[in-house]
Amino acid sequence: MADKKKTGDKNTKAKSALSRGIEKSKNQRTAAIKSKPKNAPAQQERSGGFREYFKGVRIETKKVVWPTRKELVSYTVVVFIACAFFGLFLWGVDSGFLAIIREVFNISMS
Repeated sequence: MADKKKTGDKNTKAKSALSRGIEKSKNQRTAAIKSKPKNAPAQQERSGGFREYFKGVRIETKKVVWPTRKELVSYTVVVFIACAFFGLFLWGVDSGFLAIIREVFNISMS
């Protein structure tokens, strides 16, 4: 019976230490939020301006893997074929709906 009380006391102490830690972390976060100025200009976070921005753009552009001329031509041909196919498909669907509407409502276009 005495063993149960000792174990219970340890759990109570552990819980209170845990709750104290949570309260402490909440207080630290609240203090950190309050310490930031409310109307701080966003420009303070920028550290290089336009020159640094364009430097970064140039560096990232060098990392791009550009297609060869042969790849570019083949991709362009595929795009033109796809556009022609979908254009003809949509023209056919549109013509079909127009024919159905003419028949249903007895409309003559001449």
